[in-house]
Amino acid sequence: MRLILNIVWLVFGGLWMAAGYLLAALVSFLLIVTIPFGFASLRIASYTLWPFGRTIVDKPTAGTGALIGNVVWVLLFGLWLAIGHLVSAVAMAVTIVGIPLALANLKLIPVSLMPLGKEIVPSNSPTPPTRFAPVAA
Repeated sequence: MRLILNIVWLVFGGLWMAAGYLLAALVSFLLIVTIPFGFASLRIASYTLWPFGRTIVDKPTAGTGALIGNVVWVLLFGLWLAIGHLVSAVAMAVTIVGIPLALANLKLIPVSLMPLGKEIVPSNSPTPPTRFAPVAA
């Protein structure tokens, strides 16, 4: 079922939204200071191409830098990408078949507004992976 949803998603909206994230990444890489935004945008673009079977969780190590970066991101790219997700969700929700795709678009709106401090993990993962091994007591 995930494969079918991902293929339908890719054809009817995933490519366009991924193109928006890739454009944001390109602009971010051109402006040297915003290179971390470019990497976050590429991560979300890959998720936007194939969202079913994966989920986005908060990174436990994200701090104040991610918060400040998210504010700058919203001003530069986040608002436009969120509007794109909202318009796409409304268009997909018009049909019965598109309702799961519309819900996926709505799930991406918070991520499009605050991408820093997020991590993409498989949906069947019991706990999100961390970068550091647990400290033995």
